[in-house]
Amino acid sequence: MKEKTRRIDADANRESDGVIVPEKSPNKEAPALAEVTEGRTSAKRNAEEEATIRIQGREMVSFGLDGVRTRAKADKTCCFTALLHHITPELLRQSFYELKRKAAPGIDGVTWQEYEKQLEERLPKLHEEIHKGNYRAKPVLRTYIPKDNGKKRPLGITAIEDKLVQQAVVTVLTPIYETEFYGFSYGYRPNRNQHKALDALAAGILTRRIGWILDVDIQAFFDTIPHEPLLTLIKKRVGDKRVLRLISKWLKTGYSEEGMIHRQTVGTPQGSVISPLLANIYLHYALDEWVESERRTRPNGDVIIVRFADDCVLGFQYKSEAERFLTAMRERLAGFGLTLNPEKTRLIEFGRYVAERRQKRGEGKPESFNFPDFIHKTL
Repeated sequence: MKEKTRRIDADANRESDGVIVPEKSPNKEAPALAEVTEGRTSAKRNAEEEATIRIQGREMVSFGLDGVRTRAKADKTCCFTALLHHITPELLRQSFYELKRKAAPGIDGVTWQEYEKQLEERLPKLHEEIHKGNYRAKPVLRTYIPKDNGKKRPLGITAIEDKLVQQAVVTVLTPIYETEFYGFSYGYRPNRNQHKALDALAAGILTRRIGWILDVDIQAFFDTIPHEPLLTLIKKRVGDKRVLRLISKWLKTGYSEEGMIHRQTVGTPQGSVISPLLANIYLHYALDEWVESERRTRPNGDVIIVRFADDCVLGFQYKSEAERFLTAMRERLAGFGLTLNPEKTRLIEFGRYVAERRQKRGEGKPESFNFPDFIHKTL
C-alpha cells in the first residue's frame, strides 16, 4: 500500500503530485480506519418504502436540530440542558443505516446484517431504554494491528448497537460544536476532509511569509485523553445529564481482551463512532483556543495552523516565535494530560528560497514533513 508525496512549489505558486513513497506509520492512522470500508447491501424491505422512511426521518431530525444550531451560534455561552428528546426512533433508524455494513462485529458477535433483521422490533425497546436510563453499553472488543516498526497498535471494535446510539448522539451534538470549532480544524467534520486540509495548508504556506514549520505529534493521543477533564469540557455546552451519562458509559465501559474486562480512566477507543467528535472537542479547548489567542494577541510575524484530528501543523515567519510556541505548547498540553512525542515533533525550515539558504550554509536539502497522510517537500 502506498501514498503520494505532496510537493509545494512556492516560486511557481502551485501544488503537484510527486513521487510515490512508503505508507505512513499506522500509529498516525485516523480512528475511522478501524472499520472496513464496504459498499451497499440490499435491504429486506421494499426499496421505495425504505427510502421514503429514511428521507422523512432525516427531514424531521434536521428540522428539530435547526433550532439547536441557531441557538448555539447566537449564544456561545449557552449550555443545552434538554437534548435527549432529539433521539427519536426515526433518528435511531437513520443512524443505523449510516453505519458501515461490513464492519467487524463487537463483543456480542452481532453483525450489521443480523441486527437489521430485528431492527424494527428492537428500535422501540432501545429508544425506551435510552430515555429511561436502562441502556447499557458493552465493553469494546480489543484487537491489534501491526505497525511498521514491528510493534502492534491496539484498536477497539464497538458493538453494533452501541455504534447506533453513538451515531445518534453525534448527530445531536454536531450542530452545537460546528458553531464552536475553528475553521482550521478539518478532521471528521461535515463537508471537510484531508484534501481540504491539504489545500488550506498549501494556501497558508504560499500566501503568508512562512519560513518554519512545526510538525506536532501528540503522543498516544486517543489512548491518553483523561475522562474527567474531557467530561468537564463537554459540560461547557452540554448540560443534559442523560446525554452526559451516555458519553460517560462509553468512556468507562472498558475493553475486553482474552476474556478479561479492563476498565479505563483515560482514552477513547479508536474505531468507535463517537471518538472523533470527543477528540475534536478536547483539542478545541486544549489546543485550538489557545493557538488562536496566541497568534492574535502576539503580533510577531505570520502564524498559520491546520489541524486534522490529532495531526497538527503550524507555520511561522520567524524561528524565534516557532521555538517560543513549541515551549509554551508543551506546557499547555501538559495541563490537559497530554504530551508531545519528542521523536516526532519537529521544527524544520520550510518555504520559499529555503533550498538556496540551506545550500549557502552547507546544510543540504530541505527537510520534509507528514500531514496528514502525505509527505510535504519544498522544491
